[in-house]
Amino acid sequence: MKVIYFSLDYSPHDHRFLASLAETEHEVFYVRLQRGARQVEDRPVPAKIQQVLWAGGQSEFRWRDLPRLTFDFRRLIREIKPDLIHAGPIQTCAFIATLSGFRPLLTMSWGFDLMDDVHKGKWMERITNYVLRRSTYFTSDAQVTRDKAVKYGMNPDRTVVFPWGVDLQHFAPATDHWSLITDHFTLFCNRSWESRYGVDVLAKAFVKVAQQNPNVDLLLIGGGSQGQAIRQILHRGGVLDRVTMPGQITQKDLPRFYNMADLYISPSHVDGSSVSLMEALACGIPCLVSDIPANKEWVEEGVNGWLFRDGDADALAAKILAAIAQREKLPALGESARRSAEMRADWKKNFQTLMDVYQHFDPSLRG
Repeated sequence: MKVIYFSLDYSPHDHRFLASLAETEHEVFYVRLQRGARQVEDRPVPAKIQQVLWAGGQSEFRWRDLPRLTFDFRRLIREIKPDLIHAGPIQTCAFIATLSGFRPLLTMSWGFDLMDDVHKGKWMERITNYVLRRSTYFTSDAQVTRDKAVKYGMNPDRTVVFPWGVDLQHFAPATDHWSLITDHFTLFCNRSWESRYGVDVLAKAFVKVAQQNPNVDLLLIGGGSQGQAIRQILHRGGVLDRVTMPGQITQKDLPRFYNMADLYISPSHVDGSSVSLMEALACGIPCLVSDIPANKEWVEEGVNGWLFRDGDADALAAKILAAIAQREKLPALGESARRSAEMRADWKKNFQTLMDVYQHFDPSLRG
């Protein structure tokens, strides 16, 4: 079967999908909508995947380019003659695919498109409704995003939910992680420094925690547009020297950073099933996360981590201090975290759900 995989950029998530698709019998064509300002994935596109040169994919997406991109996407369809287009996010890639008139269309939510972007104006709501009413099938990684899709017009009988998951062999607990418990305590966060991910809330909370406990430090990887503001919060709080900021980390090295931590923190305001949260669970790290609906699907209070009130730096600081005070419980919570990942976040198992959806569109299996 010929499949066009149409995505916003080239992220670690895209690499995960494309690498697995490359191992199937399908002929996959990768269409990239934009090339963002920051490099988000350093591994090459898998060899069996055919990268498509077209009008997009050279710079950041601009709405004024929509007509030109739509016309050229129609050209790709005429040349490739796909059996299926697999596209997302909803308001960009899936929108262009919908405007092309091609069916069948498998629309894939990326979480932020339904939890954040759809609320950025009536026109975004109209685009979302337009796409979902015309999508043949819909997939997302969390029940909360599936429910949103149905609200915006998706046929509930043509939806499937599966967490994208992680490589459980690559993301695994260090054998000696809890062998030596000391007074030193490391917090870890690798969410992007953008407003939707709440890293500024963590920075404010860390100032409060550091003022009460001299043995706590923060490992903050990544970057983003809020970088200056986050550094100012830490500097004004007098704790900048207790924060390590190594920048972007490759997927190969990422497990080592999880295993440096005593507690993983995700202060995100918006999420589907967060892959970084699943990575932390897989590494056996207790997780402290905002109490948004998608996080509640993964973290059970006092079992594999804790929840705090979204956006509340005081509540986050109090939960961090409480975790430090009961650090003898962390190894058991870490074991529970790993079990959570093994049960629900195994990428190899979860990917098969997508392949089951693909079978609906495989012409060789019809009739």
